[in-house]
Amino acid sequence: MSPEQTNLLQGTLDLLILKSLIAGEMHGLGASRRIQQITGGTFLVKPGSLFPALHRMEEEGWISSFWGDSENNRRAKYYRLTKAGRRQLEVETKRWGRITWAIAQALDAS
Repeated sequence: MSPEQTNLLQGTLDLLILKSLIAGEMHGLGASRRIQQITGGTFLVKPGSLFPALHRMEEEGWISSFWGDSENNRRAKYYRLTKAGRRQLEVETKRWGRITWAIAQALDAS
């Protein structure tokens, strides 16, 4: 891990996966790359964390999946947000908004 990269805080992975899929369906590696992109390289999600989370989120009904061909013609599982996933993204976004506000308040306190 480079000095700029940070370990994911517990609970952030779901939010980041849901947010990465708002742009459209993608395979797991694509979602991992998108997370790295939207966080400015701060978070790098490894397969050992990503795929169990995707599986769990599919069981929750937040995402659905299908098999397709990747850009290099390899078989890949693609994921997309469901309506429930879009609602969960709203819930997670509001929750993390409250958390980041509270942390900012604590850091500004004298």
